[in-house]
Amino acid sequence: MTKTYDNIVGLRDRTPAEEEQYAKDQKEYQDNIVPKKLAYIKELRLQKLMETDYYALQDVTMSNEMKTWRQSLRDIPANHTDETAYDALLARDSDGNLTHSVWSKP
Repeated sequence: MTKTYDNIVGLRDRTPAEEEQYAKDQKEYQDNIVPKKLAYIKELRLQKLMETDYYALQDVTMSNEMKTWRQSLRDIPANHTDETAYDALLARDSDGNLTHSVWSKP
């Protein structure tokens, strides 16, 4: 039996009902992890695009490299379609910076 923390008693064994609920919660989390990763990737992508939206203004000339980079960000869902690819996109270095080349602004 696995331990759980109770605010009144402290550490105690889970009841069978709690153990069953915990297992269900863990399964639901694991079943939904891929869509959650994709949603987070899309949030990161949107941030990067918003940071460079000013390049699309009429009085600013966007370089071809910037156009290509912004397009590669928009293509992430089409070009990265499984959990392994999502993990690669979300990889971070020891300082917490994203390491995949798609995130590097030209």
